[in-house]
Amino acid sequence: MIVRSLESIKGSINHVDDRNWESRRFLLKKDEMGFSLHDTIIRAGTVSTFWYKNHQEAVYCIEGEGELEDLSNGKTYPIQAGTMYALDGHEKHTLRAKTDMRMVCVFNPPCTGRETHDEEGAYPLLSEEKI
Repeated sequence: MIVRSLESIKGSINHVDDRNWESRRFLLKKDEMGFSLHDTIIRAGTVSTFWYKNHQEAVYCIEGEGELEDLSNGKTYPIQAGTMYALDGHEKHTLRAKTDMRMVCVFNPPCTGRETHDEEGAYPLLSEEKI
């Protein structure tokens, strides 16, 4: 059984802070669950473009509001507490945060925890040996 608290993750190696967002990573590849689980804050007023071409991601917004744009077709979707979106087709997308947004994110394949977004907004596939 794995039990972790948000407080134990804050300030640890599993807490990654970027200028637009911060990710507190509860489950990672090394936990051998088949997915990774992240508690992510998207900062108010930021615009972030992501393209998880190597991962599928499901996101559940539990606080805040913003807008999601699917860059493959130009469709936009309001995102607020209680909204989920899943990138089942590896869609390149832009997230615009009107307020601070708190998101629960699940990645498959699981992240190792040390990924950073490349110039296309993607996470590379990393093995444990490369971190």
